[in-house]
Amino acid sequence: MNLRCAMKGRRALTAVAIAAGLLLTVTGCGGGGDQGESKASSSAAPQGKDDSADQQGPPTGSVDKVLATAKDGDITITVTSAQRDQGGFVTVAGQVTNGGSSSWLGADWQSNETELAVNGGSLSGASLVDEKGKKKYLVLRDTTGRCLCTKFSRLRPGDSASWFAQFPAPPEGTTQVNFQVGGLPPTPIQIAQR
Repeated sequence: MNLRCAMKGRRALTAVAIAAGLLLTVTGCGGGGDQGESKASSSAAPQGKDDSADQQGPPTGSVDKVLATAKDGDITITVTSAQRDQGGFVTVAGQVTNGGSSSWLGADWQSNETELAVNGGSLSGASLVDEKGKKKYLVLRDTTGRCLCTKFSRLRPGDSASWFAQFPAPPEGTTQVNFQVGGLPPTPIQIAQR
């Protein structure tokens, strides 16, 4: 009996160690940006909105540079940056604003893929569409099925939150794609080189 409990504990510890190692690997592979730039961008994020959205992830770009805006009912999404990174991916970021009278969770923005169900209300259902190249790029995910995107908690009426989502990069010559999530209309955005 004791041997069985010990083996079960060892398996659990091994699984935790492997998961931690994979998480560090995924985090380390996302590089290519200037660390000083990342700190400067994140310090400009609005304070006091801790329960609005998961603030982990890449910087969300400058709010004064609007690439695109789309609206679905009371929810407005603003895209403030779309950067091609050296790691072979594109990071799209911006703000989401709840203009309604009730809280919003982002449930209609999550992916319907079974693997991404653990993400809950998030941008896991977002995509980039290259109409010219006739390709659709889905949000990247780590080995545990977590999307490389913002996971929302409650966004109260009148509140805004920063968001980001990372996608595989389209070919180098592709600079314009359509960003789409949930019931929002496809929104054309320009991809900038980093």
